[in-house]
Amino acid sequence: MAAVNPRKPTEPRVKTLSIHVVTWNVASAAPPLDLSDLLQLNKDNLNLDMYVIGLQEMNCGIMSLLSDTAFEDPWSSFFMDVLSPLSFVKVSSVRMQGLLLLFFAKHQHLPFVQILSTKSTPTGLFGYWGNKGGVNICLKLYGYYVSIINCHLPPHMANNDQRLEHFDRILEMQNFEGQDIPNILDHDLILWFGDMNFRIDDFGLHFVRESIRNQRYSDLWEKDQLSIAKRHDPLLREFQEGPLLFPPTYKFDKNSNNYDTSEKKRKPAWTDRILWRSKRQPRADPHAQRLLAPHFCLSLRSYVSHMKYCISDHKPVTSTFDLELKPLVSAPVITLIPEGLWTVENDMLISYSLTPDFLSSPWDWIGLYKVYFNTSDIPETEDQFLLCYYSNNLHSVVGISKPFKIQPGSFLAQDPLGEAQPHI
Repeated sequence: MAAVNPRKPTEPRVKTLSIHVVTWNVASAAPPLDLSDLLQLNKDNLNLDMYVIGLQEMNCGIMSLLSDTAFEDPWSSFFMDVLSPLSFVKVSSVRMQGLLLLFFAKHQHLPFVQILSTKSTPTGLFGYWGNKGGVNICLKLYGYYVSIINCHLPPHMANNDQRLEHFDRILEMQNFEGQDIPNILDHDLILWFGDMNFRIDDFGLHFVRESIRNQRYSDLWEKDQLSIAKRHDPLLREFQEGPLLFPPTYKFDKNSNNYDTSEKKRKPAWTDRILWRSKRQPRADPHAQRLLAPHFCLSLRSYVSHMKYCISDHKPVTSTFDLELKPLVSAPVITLIPEGLWTVENDMLISYSLTPDFLSSPWDWIGLYKVYFNTSDIPETEDQFLLCYYSNNLHSVVGISKPFKIQPGSFLAQDPLGEAQPHI
């Protein structure tokens, strides 16, 4: 392996990243056979860069938890099987009992994603039980601080104050003492979603169902508990949400699109929500008619529910965001270059360059991966591959080579006349 001098970085240009967020209370169900609509796989030219997936009420029976400790849980395996062939890599995950948070990114972004911390905050049983609470992934994305929180707040109409208390507690517990990470409220972006369990006050069951049947969702907004809380709580008001232009996502009879027909006949509610808080907002130029181009700006492209999925008493909710940013980090700390012709039989040479401030570790490693990440086996046939450099100190992939080919088992050998002949 040979080191070469790093190139001088060029001025970064503004990038636009597309992020798809999923929240779903799956009510202990196994993954269905097809989630193409949920993951927007049927959309033409969507060009997503990242997936953020939060599940609540995964099966957390003792046998299931023991199995998931030894192996990937069925939902994580499902999403990896679907997304890996599309060039997505599971960058990080965190689970607390029935709560699961997954973060996927396309492989070209990996050198610019640094996982800083993962955290679980139980709020059930006075903070000792993880059936309720939040899980968090804290990361740096192209140099910007981003926190992702998946939560499950207390249920029932009368527990609104308790929900707000748990919301505050989860936020307060996202501290990073002893780590060089700013307070979560100083992060450039917070994505917060989950089964928040907020209900619709005052209106009776008949009025709510009639409003839904006639698609008069705006008639219900004023009594939505989360919307009311945002009007009175200054901190909560800083979190934005798209318009609720879809039917309430709870409670349905399983395997149907019918709202609760049991004896309890629970009133429908928008329990499943996706919020965000961006620290950096566009600044208006008083001498211009348009907004100045921000260095970091999140815009909402869609906010919808998915009625076709019936395995749970909740419907999943998704948001697609466009994140426009000017990278604070525009060059990877490691640049990997495969040298010469690579074949299975021969030793292989790698050149690399690194930034002066990069601190390597004896536990760093370089991996060889097939493009689309279907397998990490060295090939028997010619194919496209990547080299990835993993930093033990940063707990992240910090460098990726351009795709290159490895020649198959047949290689060229020299004959006595010095002419290259294929060796069979």
